[in-house]
Amino acid sequence: MPPHKTREGSLQFWPRSRATKLLPRVNWSPVVKHTDAKAQGILGCIAYKVGMVSASVKDMTDKSMTTGKKVILPATVLEIPSMKIASVRFYHNGIVAKECVVTSDAILKKVLHLPKQAQSLTAPAQYDDIRVLVYSLPSQTNIKKTPDVMEFAVQATDKLAFVTALLNRELTLKDIYPLKLVDVRGLTTGRGFSGAVKRYGISLKQHKSEKGRRRPGSLGPWHPARVTFRTPYAGQFGMFTRVHYNLNVLTTNTIAEKNINPPAGFPNFGLIKAPYLLVSGSVQGPVKRQVLLTPALRPTKHTAKRKYEFQEVSY
Repeated sequence: MPPHKTREGSLQFWPRSRATKLLPRVNWSPVVKHTDAKAQGILGCIAYKVGMVSASVKDMTDKSMTTGKKVILPATVLEIPSMKIASVRFYHNGIVAKECVVTSDAILKKVLHLPKQAQSLTAPAQYDDIRVLVYSLPSQTNIKKTPDVMEFAVQATDKLAFVTALLNRELTLKDIYPLKLVDVRGLTTGRGFSGAVKRYGISLKQHKSEKGRRRPGSLGPWHPARVTFRTPYAGQFGMFTRVHYNLNVLTTNTIAEKNINPPAGFPNFGLIKAPYLLVSGSVQGPVKRQVLLTPALRPTKHTAKRKYEFQEVSY
């Protein structure tokens, strides 16, 4: 009996179609469960991918083989401009009971329908949770001017008082929940219509094969007389929603305090102007892609115990 090769391609993500929006939604309920009840802030921020660098850090992890030594790690630079609150949503039993639009910013009218005048923040009679609709200010960067909008959960003992204090002002990293171990949500690089070899990683057929080398040998049996979803087929590749879990934050800083800009700027991005954040490892998507940073949804002991003291970067 000839050896049997296991099937190619992951069936975990389906359908393999283009994402409908650039920032994926978040189920905030499990994220809140893994946060510290004593710390307060907005659970995440909108960031823009700058590029990758080599970060020189001092390993401060307990019982590590490189404790106290200098280590070079691959890292991704993310620029984080300020944000503002567009509206406040009051939830009751998982449904929006009331929404107060608290801004009439002209920049936001490009992406949302706003009332002529901003509303005052008044709570309904019954609600069990408060979330805020936040928009970024990418005009503080060299990327674009159109803002990105995202709903965030809030972590505070008195959420209404905390949100009220944040209205009508720019939100910086100080107003965000302390980010040490983060999940990065975003879209992968779009590659358009691709064949089965590139899309699923199937092997090329023998060079004398009929009807093409870069296609599956069979699309399925006669019965059932249909092409099942398990068949590796050509189609859309890239622009998929993916999540990178448990990335360590190496440093958070501003250009005024620690300038990490290359003399000619980052390739295809330019110079960083807003505050930035360095995370270990890679982040999905091309340069200038917007991504969503949230506290780790399922932190592991191995990643949570890592401690690094940032020193410098090299390009």
